[in-house]
Amino acid sequence: MDTLFLDIERSRRKANAPLAARVRPHTLDGYVGQAQAVGEGSWLRRAIEHDTLFSLILYGPAGTGKTTLAHIIANTTHATFVEVSAITGTVKDLRREVDAAKSRLLMQGRRTILFVDEIHRFNRSQQDALLHAVEDRTVILIGATTENPYFEVNSALISRSRIIELTPLDDVSLRELLYRALADEDGLKGAFTIKDEALDEIITLAGGDARAALTSLELASQMAAPEGDMDLASPEHPVSIELDHVREANPRRGLAYDKAADMHYDIISAFIKSMRGSDPDAALYWLARMIDAGEDPKFIARRILILASEDIGNADPQALLIASAAFRAAEVIGYPECRINLAQAAIYMALAPKSNAAEAGIDAALLEVREGPRREVPSHLRDRHRPGSEAYGSYLYPHDYPAGWVEQRYLPEGLERGSLYHPGPRGWEAWRIDASARDRSESPSGELSASQDDDGMHKR
Repeated sequence: MDTLFLDIERSRRKANAPLAARVRPHTLDGYVGQAQAVGEGSWLRRAIEHDTLFSLILYGPAGTGKTTLAHIIANTTHATFVEVSAITGTVKDLRREVDAAKSRLLMQGRRTILFVDEIHRFNRSQQDALLHAVEDRTVILIGATTENPYFEVNSALISRSRIIELTPLDDVSLRELLYRALADEDGLKGAFTIKDEALDEIITLAGGDARAALTSLELASQMAAPEGDMDLASPEHPVSIELDHVREANPRRGLAYDKAADMHYDIISAFIKSMRGSDPDAALYWLARMIDAGEDPKFIARRILILASEDIGNADPQALLIASAAFRAAEVIGYPECRINLAQAAIYMALAPKSNAAEAGIDAALLEVREGPRREVPSHLRDRHRPGSEAYGSYLYPHDYPAGWVEQRYLPEGLERGSLYHPGPRGWEAWRIDASARDRSESPSGELSASQDDDGMHKR
């Protein structure tokens, strides 16, 4: 039961809370963005409104409204809402809450919603402790995570839950959120106005993160307040938040990046695909995102080195040498100078002619080796240092012929030239194939040369 002292304590706590917490909506009508997940007609919205929710995992980057949505559910549902910390919580804590939920259900007929923020931080045994309770609906689990749940959450727990993905907020949603915060009685109470360029800067800096946008607004308002005293600003004499205030409050922009999570893999994927797609500007942008976030330069260089063979190969053999040099530079020089080496290599890869013939060729050969029949080495290619080798077929030594080439079978029986390697139509690879064809057409296939021994076999 609430008391006067509890009301005072709650009021003081709210007054000292950050702006993002003070203006957090309590109903779905006040929830901004995420129409694809919780918009009109969506399953989640109907489940919340009709209090028919079952276990779900809210997945998305920071500042997309996962915790806010959980609190809206807490304010809407008739069930008991319990929150457990994934950082400090133990298996014992979980079992205690599950036992309490079971007692609540049996004695009062009241359901329990268990909210676990950052659920990916729970280890395997902690997640396992929830399985039976979730399966028999002793508790309805709401997990929130910034990590891909398919990688970080037990598959058994995922199969008993519904995954709801939240995405970074668009500019329109962030703009609405910021205007609300300026006017909200629990926010800035109409004591501030904001210039369009300042608002645009906050939205750009936020990068889809609502919490970051509201924090920037709060800090900028403190910079704008006369002599730093927020009490001097009022609806009667509102203070204008200028672009300089926003930049002073955010001296350095930092875009989201996590070296061990989805953003890490998304950005390196975009970097590789930009080089493969021959777009040097995009390659430089994604490279800069990784460098700015402090990504290991050797990790970046390794990906460039792989791409040099996988996507360029012999269309430009020089690419592999440049990628190897970039890796060595990253290893020896390090940041900040090796950013230039990485940039040079990335631009070269983007501009180089492309061929995936090396990768496709070795993969086709491996498939043949693993799934095809056993194929013997042609006798004329076998090693000659064994008894009976004099009966092997004649090996023709290519250097004894004018073009350095002579018609001869090198593949085992059952495979023909061109069955594994398909050269690309670009760069050195295409030119060399054409040149080889000309050499063959001009090369006489004649008699055995003088460098062959008496029985027609070249000495090894």
